[in-house]
Amino acid sequence: MTRACLDMMAGSLDPAALAREVEYLESTGTRAVCPSDPDYPEFLKNIYDPPRVLYLRGELRPEDTDAVAIVGARNCTLYGARMAEKLGFDLAERGVTVVSGMARGIDTAAHRGALKAGGRTIAVMGSGFRHIYPAGSEGLAGQIASSGAVITEYTSGTWPSKITFPKRNRIVSGMSKGVVVVEAARKSGAMITVRLALDQGREVFAVPGRADARYSGGTNRLIQEGAKLVMNADDILEDLDIRKRLPDRRDLFPGEETGGPGGEESAVAAAMGARGTHLDTISETSGVAPERLAEVLLRMRMKGLVEQLPGGNYRIKRKEVNAN
Repeated sequence: MTRACLDMMAGSLDPAALAREVEYLESTGTRAVCPSDPDYPEFLKNIYDPPRVLYLRGELRPEDTDAVAIVGARNCTLYGARMAEKLGFDLAERGVTVVSGMARGIDTAAHRGALKAGGRTIAVMGSGFRHIYPAGSEGLAGQIASSGAVITEYTSGTWPSKITFPKRNRIVSGMSKGVVVVEAARKSGAMITVRLALDQGREVFAVPGRADARYSGGTNRLIQEGAKLVMNADDILEDLDIRKRLPDRRDLFPGEETGGPGGEESAVAAAMGARGTHLDTISETSGVAPERLAEVLLRMRMKGLVEQLPGGNYRIKRKEVNAN
């Protein structure tokens, strides 16, 4: 811990409390970083009221500047949870850090999606590390710390409250280039994050929902007011222009330049028989999730690589031979 961080902590803690806090940090492997430290998130330095000290477990990296926040309702629908997990997975798979608040519902689904992809994810807590919220999420916090970081601006003994959660939302948006709202009522914590994101000059995206659903009221209103409608990760990356900063992925998608199947397409093609294979079998054999498989097959059909047969079956499209 740097001298600057100790001075920052000393400004809000008496000497005895400071000694106890330092002992706790050292005994649990929790770090404290302040704006003068090299691994303090660059984006946070330029927001209004940046955290004076960040307490963290895990690791913050320079590539975390390519980050997208996914937020939404705690009491989300199954559709919302699936969309958040899928977006988290697809963004992390493309090298984007997924930021959220580790709350139940949309936040947890987004983190789990990123973890399944083996990518980076960062959780911003509204409490101290002695009181990880929600109760029972210590295991998830450990997984996130192993694949990114869990951070908070609150000292270890701070309890979660109606004050700490809205305040932490400025960090969620401040660390990200854009904020995606999956499901949210018109008056909710997610909508607070949106207002903060707009104040910080961040892009705002929204996943559409049913017109008569309570937890789609906020997202549908955002779309009406100009937020970009999101159906997949590409909708987000196109606006943020993140892909120009990602590594060349041709090694992950061999043959892509010549139009041959690559990556997921290769796995899907290998799962198909000559006479046609059902969707369920293709998904099970290739390892491509059903909700993702439809998109991959559509892309392959548009490239002329596969053809659809009756009964939900597909096969590799036969190449016509020129007799001349």
